[in-house]
Amino acid sequence: MPNGFETLLFAKRDALAFITLNRPHAINAYNLRMRDELWQALEAVRDDPDVRAVVLAGAGERGFCAGADLTEFGSAPSQAVARRVRFERDVWELWLSIRKPFVAALHGYVLGSGLEMALLCDVRIAAEGAVFGLPEVSLGIMPAAGGTQTFPRQAGVAAGLEALLTARRYSAREALRLGQVHAVVTRARLAARAERVAAQLARLAPETVGLAKEALQRGADLPLSQALALEERLAVEALLGRWSGLARSTRTAKG
Repeated sequence: MPNGFETLLFAKRDALAFITLNRPHAINAYNLRMRDELWQALEAVRDDPDVRAVVLAGAGERGFCAGADLTEFGSAPSQAVARRVRFERDVWELWLSIRKPFVAALHGYVLGSGLEMALLCDVRIAAEGAVFGLPEVSLGIMPAAGGTQTFPRQAGVAAGLEALLTARRYSAREALRLGQVHAVVTRARLAARAERVAAQLARLAPETVGLAKEALQRGADLPLSQALALEERLAVEALLGRWSGLARSTRTAKG
């Protein structure tokens, strides 16, 4: 497992991995170092057969993540160049390729890249008082971590356009109404609730979880007839995998 991170905390307990954004002095703003360390953490999660679910959180009391670290722009020729360099390593594609379930524990500011990271997770739990938003357009830049695609898939195109173009901030309760979070709890209960949900997911058959995620993610971009065919193929794959596992268990028991 990776260690020695500067911008993340990484821990493993039982079948769960815990990734915590750890730049609390900057409200966990996403920078180049965090990109590289997040890549390593995601690879570790993907490649560790003992990890069956992941909890993603932010350190400190001010927020989960306030977005990209704009102070890095000063060291590049332009904002456009800075953002291109930041996202050359496609963390987001790697994240989406991982079949294990992710649970986000969201508090305080969940803005820009922070909201985009949250929307890449499968289950999102928010603390009361959390503040959401995509401020990029108001700063003369574009979201570059999937926000223009994941937001409308969760809340609809009209809501996505309104949030993106107005750059307004909205509450955890509105995020719940939009389908961007699945529950709103007190700040004191947030970590325990997220861990409990992740533990429940970790008890499911990992192969079936992975196939279910694939069916939803790939099927959303297909015509219904093709999506149904995909579901049927993956359902058969899951069933064959279950039979194979039962056969192995039977042989082991007899041996």
